[in-house]
Amino acid sequence: MTGHLPVMLAEVIAALAPRDGATYLDCTFGGGGYATAILDSAPGCTLYAMDRDPDAIARGADLVARHAPRLRLIEGRFGDMLEHLAALGVTALDGVVMDLGVSSFQLDEAERGFSFRFDGPLDMRMEKHGPSAADLVNTRTEEELADILFHLGEERFARRIARAIVARRLEQPFTTTGDLAALVRSKVPRDPSGIDGATRSFQALRLAVNDELGEVERGLDAAASLLAPGGRLVVVAFHSLEDRIAKRFMAGVSGRAGNASRHDPGALAARVAPRFRLLTTRAQRPGSEETSNNPRARSARLRALERLEEAA
Repeated sequence: MTGHLPVMLAEVIAALAPRDGATYLDCTFGGGGYATAILDSAPGCTLYAMDRDPDAIARGADLVARHAPRLRLIEGRFGDMLEHLAALGVTALDGVVMDLGVSSFQLDEAERGFSFRFDGPLDMRMEKHGPSAADLVNTRTEEELADILFHLGEERFARRIARAIVARRLEQPFTTTGDLAALVRSKVPRDPSGIDGATRSFQALRLAVNDELGEVERGLDAAASLLAPGGRLVVVAFHSLEDRIAKRFMAGVSGRAGNASRHDPGALAARVAPRFRLLTTRAQRPGSEETSNNPRARSARLRALERLEEAA
């Protein structure tokens, strides 16, 4: 497959440590980069790969044919992995990998409306159904839009942008990425770092359209519940909010979330032994060579943990 470079591939495979006879889940199949590497690393393993984007599932047909019956593709959200896997008789996994965010395929296809680099429909829907970015921009109140831009995009000028969107849509609804990007840029000062002024707003809308943060929370809980003793969870995040969720989750289940205050009655309760151990005490970052060859990797953060053996 072309058009997609799997980020931190060597680090992901090292953390996951695929082995023959084991069963794995790739939560975000995308371009098949991680899936291919997992299957090649352990020729005797079984891999289930999910993606909510029907285009990604269609692209994977050749890879499935090449690795049948070891590879099984599942169209759906990874937040629903328990139900999808149970339907296939899978109740435990030896490893799970999540590559969060949007894929290069989605960004590079103007008609999907994920990027302002190309003028296309203001869509952003990974599953190609449900409310689009245009629906949000043209129907949400000024306050709702400001909250989306501020909380999901960490956009300092969220209220100014939201006010301008509501005023402009009274004259003409937003239908294209170029139209919205132009308005947003006109309302924010030029960033000295060179980051396009529309970046944070577009990220926020994409996260909102696809409920991506909610998916991450549900997916982490589900993955942890499926891991067999010795099983590993590897997460690669590109957005600070997603990485924060992964960091907090992994710290919690590994007993690294901090001690309760001695003034808190809850601190007197017997502590539950952690079920996991961190494989990464701090997030791993891509090397300089990778970021030079693949600019998308610059913001990547990898975190991993391992399910502990059950106590005797």
